[in-house]
Amino acid sequence: MFGSFRTALSRIVPLAASLAVVAAFAPSAASAMIGDKEVARLVSFGGACAKCELSGRKLTGAQFNGANFAGAALVGSDLREARFYGANFSGADLSRADLSDSQMIGANFGSANLSDAKLRDVEAKGVSFSSANLSNADLRDLRAQGANFGRASMGGAQLNDGELTGANFSKTDARGVSFRDASMQGAVLAHGRFERASFRDTNLDSAVLSGAMFAGADFRDASLRRAMLYGVDLSKARNLDQDQLDEACTDASTKLPPGLVARGCHGGGARLTGWRPPTPPRMPRPPAPPAEPRD
Repeated sequence: MFGSFRTALSRIVPLAASLAVVAAFAPSAASAMIGDKEVARLVSFGGACAKCELSGRKLTGAQFNGANFAGAALVGSDLREARFYGANFSGADLSRADLSDSQMIGANFGSANLSDAKLRDVEAKGVSFSSANLSNADLRDLRAQGANFGRASMGGAQLNDGELTGANFSKTDARGVSFRDASMQGAVLAHGRFERASFRDTNLDSAVLSGAMFAGADFRDASLRRAMLYGVDLSKARNLDQDQLDEACTDASTKLPPGLVARGCHGGGARLTGWRPPTPPRMPRPPAPPAEPRD
């Protein structure tokens, strides 16, 4: 029975190196056919599967331990509760994939396609999404402290209630993105595009907004304490008030809506607060695969 399962699995997942099943096989999983597009729960992947085809597969609870899936296709795949430990998914196509409740530690999703993907309640501390396509992605409740979204395309994405302390959004295209109720203390938004974005009730304390574009962005009840607004054009931003700006760091190059005044930097500025972005977690060592099951 196990021999037939391994044969079917090898057709579904042509890994170049190791693939080990780390949970007991249920009879239904052991008899799964290739047409079911299903892989046993809690499968552990190691080694390389660059550019392999896994679109539409059910990989719920799978673990990717130091694996190389660069350029792989996982369009519409079910990756809920998956674990990505030190894995490389750079350039992979995960559009419309469901990664809800997954955990990503030391993982690389640089230049990956995650458009229309679901990443609800995902832990992605220190993960790289540099230059990734996250347009219209559902990233609500994302815990991505210190993560890198630099140069990513995020138009229409939702990051409501996210933990984004110290995250990098420099040169990011985040037009129309909702950051409502997010924690973005010390985040870097420099030179990014945030037109029509929502920062309602967002904590932007000590964040760096220099050189970014905010036409039509909504700042109602956002906290801007010691936020760096040097060289920022906020003249067409919405729902800014003087109390917010009085707590921020502004100068003569800060452009504000009519009736609002730039009054310098009270409290010493973000550079003098002693706050530092959190250190990204170290990449964990992939666990050794378990012994092969006996026939």
